[in-house]
Amino acid sequence: MAESWVNSAEILGSDLPLELSGTGNRRAVLMAALREAVRSGRLSPGTRLPPYRSLAADLGLARNTVADAYAELVAEGWLAARQGSGTRVAERAAPVTPVHRPRTPQRPSRPVHDLVQGRPDPAAFPRTAWLASARRALATAPNDAFGPGDPHGRPELRQALADYLARVRGVRAAPERIVICSGAAHGLRLLAQVVGGPWVAEAYGLPFHRELLASHGVGTRPVGVDGDGARVAELTRRDRAVLLTPAHQFPTGGPLHPARRAAVVDWARSTGGLVVEDDYDGEFRYDRQPVGAVQGLDPEHVVLLGSVSKSLSPALRIGWMVLPERLVAPVVAAKGEREQFSSATDQLTLADFVDSGAYDRHVRRMRQRHRRRRDRLVAALELRAPHVRVTGIAAGLHAVVELPPGTERSVVRAAAWQGLAVEGLADYRHPGAEPAADERDGLVVGYATPAEHAYPEALEALCRALPPA
Repeated sequence: MAESWVNSAEILGSDLPLELSGTGNRRAVLMAALREAVRSGRLSPGTRLPPYRSLAADLGLARNTVADAYAELVAEGWLAARQGSGTRVAERAAPVTPVHRPRTPQRPSRPVHDLVQGRPDPAAFPRTAWLASARRALATAPNDAFGPGDPHGRPELRQALADYLARVRGVRAAPERIVICSGAAHGLRLLAQVVGGPWVAEAYGLPFHRELLASHGVGTRPVGVDGDGARVAELTRRDRAVLLTPAHQFPTGGPLHPARRAAVVDWARSTGGLVVEDDYDGEFRYDRQPVGAVQGLDPEHVVLLGSVSKSLSPALRIGWMVLPERLVAPVVAAKGEREQFSSATDQLTLADFVDSGAYDRHVRRMRQRHRRRRDRLVAALELRAPHVRVTGIAAGLHAVVELPPGTERSVVRAAAWQGLAVEGLADYRHPGAEPAADERDGLVVGYATPAEHAYPEALEALCRALPPA
């Protein structure tokens, strides 16, 4: 006896609306009905479907309409067709019947609040002032700005930066010593290629920077960090370079002590080593006088790395290296014959933004805003968690909330359950650092990221996650 097949009613049900104009629409309705019949289990895996001629006759459709619907569903994996076996529902795993269980609190799939450090609020970007600078820069740009880019960077920006950094950070450098890059990480990558290893890094710092150096064959050895910054007395003659954050040690906070600034320069002079100064948070200070760059003490043994990723936006991809004279040519050679990283028009715009005073005004405005954010964080913790200590708040875009020993991981997990993205201090500790007296539990709380309307709720989530007294 010939194998029977399901009829059109079993496939489509009794309420299928096929009274539509146009063959294409009817095919779409037929395909949707077949998918639903398979999905609901009315057509089980292996069920043979009617030949397309028979189904077309039953439904009053053109044969090509049904044939095309079958073909598309075979291509999608709903149906299977083999010569001599007809068209069947494809074999697939049986659907899992959902089991209804009592609802339990679920961890949010995505953070609701963001207190991760190093991310300025995107809404704070000075769009109007930047647009005015872009218009002026494009109107006055020389023709060569639209040709192949010079790997040194645009001369207009290098001159603007030389003037600005001398005035604000005490940097000593002519524009010829400045090479534009796409950020501090890009600068580190180039220096790793040129200088080689081994390097020394602070026991607390950005893991990304250590990983970047390692990816270029440059290992890092940690030196301890305390209230006076990096313990530079631990440097040896074998070390080629040391990566420091002297303006505001990242992430623990505080400037490098003057005696240690002099000591690290003496080390570089006596050994031929290189001090790589990541000017992190150099422009955002609140309760102390500005601290000049170490580069000003010895331009021939210190590289200053800077960028606009914190002051303006990481989307701009503009940074700079202020280099000793002997390193300019090797770094430019490592970068390549043409500028491949930073847009010439963005460089020209930033040059105008700096020269016009708009950058100074923006930094002052953001300094006031960040100071208010910091004060609200400190006030909330004093009220809700007076037993925790907040440090590193004199400058920068983050604070360290110190925690009782052994509680950091549990607090980070509790914050995640509150829908709060925040990082523990251990995330920034060098994996090679030995347990020491300066090792401690804490949270690195970035207060620059949330929008104004979201900041109070982010602070509330943080307070809820902290351990009781």
